[in-house]
Amino acid sequence: MHVLLKPFKQILVILLAALLCSSCTKAFLPSAELNPWQVMQLPTEATLSDLAFTDNNSDHGWLVGQRSTLLETQDGGKTWEPRSLNLDNEAVSFTAVSFSGSEGWVVGQPSILLHTKDSGQSWERIPLSEKLPGSPYSVVALGANSAEMTTDVGAIYRTEDSGKTWQAMVQEAVGVVRSLQRSPEGKYVAVSARGSFYSIWEPGEEAWQPVNRNSSRRLQNMGFGKDGRLWLLARGGSLQFSDPSSESGWTKDINPEFATSWGLLDLAYRTPEEIWVAGGSGTLLVSNDGGETWVKDRAVEDVPSNLYKILFITPEKGFILGQRGTLLRYEPTA
Repeated sequence: MHVLLKPFKQILVILLAALLCSSCTKAFLPSAELNPWQVMQLPTEATLSDLAFTDNNSDHGWLVGQRSTLLETQDGGKTWEPRSLNLDNEAVSFTAVSFSGSEGWVVGQPSILLHTKDSGQSWERIPLSEKLPGSPYSVVALGANSAEMTTDVGAIYRTEDSGKTWQAMVQEAVGVVRSLQRSPEGKYVAVSARGSFYSIWEPGEEAWQPVNRNSSRRLQNMGFGKDGRLWLLARGGSLQFSDPSSESGWTKDINPEFATSWGLLDLAYRTPEEIWVAGGSGTLLVSNDGGETWVKDRAVEDVPSNLYKILFITPEKGFILGQRGTLLRYEPTA
């Protein structure tokens, strides 16, 4: 009897080992062949929030973040120098920066708005009403004297006179938001603070349109892709794209890497087919076929930072922002 059981146990152990190895291949992504990202050395350890150039093809840009961080580059982001403002020792966290030519805007918390017309040689502080719902969250420069500003409760305002007056674009705020992003056409998508639902707003509408999430996973972030699709990141490393042909309006859940992608934080398109996703503990994934298959950029795994935001100014000019002064610069020839 024991003689018969021994071979059976050996076969069982081999089958279990094979099953584990098979699951491991699905749990861990293959490594990317090339790493186009260079870790930059910055004169700050503040968490970074946003970055913009005075013109997409210009080498002159600005980088903002917590602790009143304001950095300037003249060489396309290869080097950055700190710039100080007279804020009367006020503790400020800058959340967004945007330029249209030489005219630029910076917003931050608690309730600060800066404006420049000379590419940042001088900055003017624009007074904001004490009745402003929430604190400034994002800003987009739209052209001469014109900008659109949002707050962290989903209020949207536009100015056409350099910030002297503002017109409310929605009648009611959506509530405290976790993330809020704008499309080039002026649409917005906002994720609620708890990630339980999201809301859509289009120019001309009086109010946000709330939409329940389509799974039990709480939403982390959402945005607009270059291919016309909405994308969403949810807890547990889940990724979806909008799909009008689906009954739910979304593709099935994609978990690019089961073992380690539990903290996906932002997504950005370099081209309509090349998509980058960043997350906690230096997680950086890329798809070259519109999200069908993924590989992992393991060269940045040792970066001691959560990677919060990916920005592609142009297909050849990109940056990733993170904690403790972490900045990665896209180097296509690296």
